Amino acid sequence: MIFDIEFETMPREALESIQLRRLQATLERAYATVPFYRKQFEKAGLKPGDIRSLKDLHQVPFTTKQDLRDNYPFGMFAVPMDNVVRIHASSGTTGQPTVVGYTARDVNTWATLMARSLSAGGATRGDIIHNAYGYGLFTGGLGVHYGAEKLGASVIPVSGGNTKRQIVIMRDFGPTILTATPSYALHLAEVAEEMGVSFRDLKFKYGIFGAEPWSEKMRDEIERKLGLVAVDIYGLSEVIGPGVAIECHEAKKGLHIFEDHFIPEIIDPATGDVLPYGQTGELVFTSVTKEAFPVIRYRTRDISALHAEPCICGRTLVRMDKVSGRTDDMLIIRGVNVFPSQIESVLMEMEGVSPHYQLVVDREGNLDTLTVRVEVDEHVFSDEVKRLQDLERRISKNIKEYLGVSAKVKLVEPKAIARSEGKAIRVIDNRKL
Repeated sequence: MIFDIEFETMPREALESIQLRRLQATLERAYATVPFYRKQFEKAGLKPGDIRSLKDLHQVPFTTKQDLRDNYPFGMFAVPMDNVVRIHASSGTTGQPTVVGYTARDVNTWATLMARSLSAGGATRGDIIHNAYGYGLFTGGLGVHYGAEKLGASVIPVSGGNTKRQIVIMRDFGPTILTATPSYALHLAEVAEEMGVSFRDLKFKYGIFGAEPWSEKMRDEIERKLGLVAVDIYGLSEVIGPGVAIECHEAKKGLHIFEDHFIPEIIDPATGDVLPYGQTGELVFTSVTKEAFPVIRYRTRDISALHAEPCICGRTLVRMDKVSGRTDDMLIIRGVNVFPSQIESVLMEMEGVSPHYQLVVDREGNLDTLTVRVEVDEHVFSDEVKRLQDLERRISKNIKEYLGVSAKVKLVEPKAIARSEGKAIRVIDNRKL
């Protein structure tokens, strides 16, 4: 089902006309109300009126997460605080948190985008949505919640944690759509199995998973263990939260970006040059409808590519590849660029290996070392030492062959790697300590 036929199937020429009009209005307002953006324009020798076409957008300077942190907490807001009805913030685990604000109209826009997203992911007003994204300053929980209500579906605001209780609720309430991080979805499957509950006996049809990069192999694992169709959703707090883009359940081949609200670009992360459709680089977004917290050419650090080919679902929106990693999560091991998702893809090819892993980076002398800690199934862990060592060698060999980097592999028993109710912690970089 398509929630908004007019905008989601609009011809490209009509869509670009709307984008330009909204972009120009956003730039004018940001220039007039946000000192940071005014200074950025002045440094570049630009005024908003100089942007006469969508192609002119590349003249505008980028905005980075550090810019948002430097203007903490409310320096990037484009409206007075008495017009701000909602405040969210990032966790701030890697530095000063980024703070975002919403007007009442922004909240309604966000709810509409999430209703579109849930529809694309298979949800209808007749569904019951089990929402296991965290509620609070994190945008995931409330984003899904408001979108579900906008769609007209029933929503169970269970949030993260209390996993055994969640399994009981799933069994008793009969939800049909699961929303969670992919790593937490797999944890739910583990706990259900321990409780003697089979996901095959539950009523789930679709799962909408996001907030962390996940591979096609993990999708296969989730669909096998949970007995549902797994769909990827994308968003980030700085842009609006979840609801920026989502896969349609019909194709599951790229995430449709809601371009009437966000203008996407792919750039070379080193040079900042805009790349054409099909080339992989860093994803950049400009919001064109947000009132309280517009972002202009925001560098997400997410690695993806854009595609304009038609989709079988009927949407005419550009699609982005599943995020393969982040430029700031990229590890450089002895000159080789490595993303956690690449390691995950190798691991998921190996029989007996679970999708729970961690990459531990150390420095011995002047050399960087990579250790991959990976859980194995119960029956594998009980094997004799020689067979475990052989599996470690095979995994290490595959990582070397596929990625060109040497890694020590350490197999650990099931549940040895801590589970997260939110985003999984994939990398421990001891070089930073």
